[in-house]
Amino acid sequence: MDRFLSNTINKVDKKGRVSIPASFRPILGNTSHLYILNSVDQPTVDAGGIELIERAEEQLEQMDRFSIEYELQSFVLHGDSTELKIDGEGRIVLNDIIREQTGITDRAAFVGRGHFFQIWEPEKFRAYREEARKQVAEMRRANSGGVAARRGEQG
Repeated sequence: MDRFLSNTINKVDKKGRVSIPASFRPILGNTSHLYILNSVDQPTVDAGGIELIERAEEQLEQMDRFSIEYELQSFVLHGDSTELKIDGEGRIVLNDIIREQTGITDRAAFVGRGHFFQIWEPEKFRAYREEARKQVAEMRRANSGGVAARRGEQG
C-alpha cells in the first residue's frame, strides 16, 4: 500500500481553495471526498480517504458502547469531523472549522503521516517539527546509551 510521505506548503486562494499535493492524490485513489478529523491535542487536522475513518471506527468497535470513553471518542470521530469534496483539479475548500482548528490563512502545510496526512498552518508545523526532531534525538540518545552500556558489559 502506498503511504503519504513528505511535506509540502501550498497557497490558499481567496476562495479558500488549496491543492492537495500531487504526490498525495494517487494514494487517495479515485475518491472525490476527503475525510477530516480535528486533532484533539495539536492545531492540525488529520485527513485521508475512507481508510482514515475505518481505522478510527475499528478502535471504537473495541470499546464498550455504553462507556463514557466510547461516547466521547464517538463524538470526536463522528460529530467533530467533516467531509470535503475534492474538485476536478485536486483542490479542497478549507472551511471555517478547519481554519479555526489550524489557524490557516493564506498557506497550508500538508504533512504525510503514513495512512493519512495532516494539514497545518506552516509556522505551527515548523515549530512542531523542530520540537518533534528534538525529542526524537533525545530518545535516540537515551536508547543508544543503554545499548552502548550493555555492549560494554558484554565486552
